[in-house]
Amino acid sequence: MNWNRKKQTPAKHLLLLEQILGFSAPDEKVMVHVRLPPNTAMLLKQFKLATGIEMQQLLHFAIDEFIRLHPELKTIVKQFLQELNE
Repeated sequence: MNWNRKKQTPAKHLLLLEQILGFSAPDEKVMVHVRLPPNTAMLLKQFKLATGIEMQQLLHFAIDEFIRLHPELKTIVKQFLQELNE
């Protein structure tokens, strides 16, 4: 994939794109309907045109990274579920 159209793309941007492309997303069949603001949806469409990376792959990568960076979310969910069962 050639992301260097007219200007040089910074190395850190290329690294991020390579991470997204290399992200292993097994053929999962769970579907989620996501509502996005129009400007975000347009950006994701343009991102697909610019890089060839599908919106679903980018969202899967972003959500996995968010959860990895914030492991306390799992604790919050577990605590909430325990409280429901009490």
